[in-house]
Amino acid sequence: QVQLVESGGGLVQAGGSLRLSCAASGSIASILTWGWYRQPPGKQREWVAFITSGGNTTYTDYVKGRFTISRDNAKNTVYLHMHSLKPEDTAVYYCVVQAETGYWGQGTQVTVSS
Repeated sequence: QVQLVESGGGLVQAGGSLRLSCAASGSIASILTWGWYRQPPGKQREWVAFITSGGNTTYTDYVKGRFTISRDNAKNTVYLHMHSLKPEDTAVYYCVVQAETGYWGQGTQVTVSS
């Protein structure tokens, strides 16, 4: 099994930046893909970005050029660097990893004020 702990959410003004962190423990070697989802208020959960074990990254169009996903293998941690934040980026952000099954973090709130 894999346990995920997220941190780094908060309140930021539009145009600002935040960095989310997701630390994994447990069966780290089984993880194939790391990623981030988000759920805006009143909307469905949507994917944001993924990074594979080989380091390949994919981003949804909404965040391309503004968000960067990265991974620190030594710390078993994945990051989501968010820049030029917009009010529509307000959401609960979830870390997710795909191993033998999918594992989700508890979520961290990001609020962007206009």
